[in-house]
Amino acid sequence: MYGKPRLGWDVPSTNTPRRNRTLKDVKFNVAMIGLGFGAEFIPIYQQHPLTGSVAICQRTESHLNKVGDALSIDKRYTRYDDVLADPEIDFVHINSPIPDHAPMSIAALRAGKHVLCTVPMATTIDECRQIVDLVKETGLKYMMAETVVYSREYLFVKGLLDEGELGKIQYLQASHPQDMEGWPEYWERMIPMHYATHVVSPMLGLVGKRAEYVSCFGSGTINERLAQKSDNSFAVESCHIKIHQSDVAAHIWRFLFDTARQYRESIDVYGSKKSFEWPLIEGEQPVLHTAKRPEAEIAQRVEVPDFAHLLPEPIRPFTQTIQDAGHLSFVQGGGHGGSHPHLVHEFLSALAGDREPWPSAAEAANWTGVGICAHESALVGGEIVRLPEFTLN
Repeated sequence: MYGKPRLGWDVPSTNTPRRNRTLKDVKFNVAMIGLGFGAEFIPIYQQHPLTGSVAICQRTESHLNKVGDALSIDKRYTRYDDVLADPEIDFVHINSPIPDHAPMSIAALRAGKHVLCTVPMATTIDECRQIVDLVKETGLKYMMAETVVYSREYLFVKGLLDEGELGKIQYLQASHPQDMEGWPEYWERMIPMHYATHVVSPMLGLVGKRAEYVSCFGSGTINERLAQKSDNSFAVESCHIKIHQSDVAAHIWRFLFDTARQYRESIDVYGSKKSFEWPLIEGEQPVLHTAKRPEAEIAQRVEVPDFAHLLPEPIRPFTQTIQDAGHLSFVQGGGHGGSHPHLVHEFLSALAGDREPWPSAAEAANWTGVGICAHESALVGGEIVRLPEFTLN
């Protein structure tokens, strides 16, 4: 029932050459850029069979050395340019603040490095276009490290869909409420829909389609200080998505400040046979609704299993909690639905197999572009805004 996602995740076992080495001998050297959230991934890389060496880059030397000493990493950088100039680095894993994602990704691709970057891909359509164009021009790999589509909840629903248990998908909705007060200052300059990939990605990923156009409304107001800082007054942004070449519609909503709600990254999937609803409260189990049963028996709480068995044995423990990471939304090893080791494995496997990772650059641009276009729509009272053609292919 819980089959692998649509892209193969096995460590390749063929002997196709890469850089005059057999595939079974290929290992890839990674530089981790940013050591806040990014530090969580270092032990995973150190245990993965396709990793060669791990380097780290952090502007603050004291923090750089603290992490380097704790994790026994010798190669350390305080300047990103020095990382890109190092011929031994095969790819960068970018976990810097959001405004740096696109510029750092573009610089890395121009320097001949593959890129794994945390979400979102960018904050403008033009930046998304530049990354997609560079991937086409260079043949390098780019992957947006979207956690939700590698979470155990997503993999559970994907398994239900693949086995036909959901029937035909009829409707999708997702929400990502999260009060960002007390987080790093740059969040005060963010617009809610510019950080929407956590709710866009699982819906589009399940149907295997791209977003064609959006209509979004802003609702409520945030305080004047934040409104001036972000050039956005909406407290909540609520968006409908027309999915390209599909009869299924989807709805998402987001907020960052001044709205009362426990943190939640969710997706609800409504099928003709069964429907899945994410827990309303952290710590509860999700609900599976089954059609044609007596009313009292339609809804049942279900336990979502772990999917560590899809991973190489050395990194399987990282789908579960290992230690407190001091963050508000996740803990080391069990973070974001156990997705972190799956993200690492998908990218390394894509490099070794010389295939596009999932999501690809164009798909990441579409997922990111939904939020960018949604805010444009909200500014003009919900008028339809179409996703750029380059994100649809």
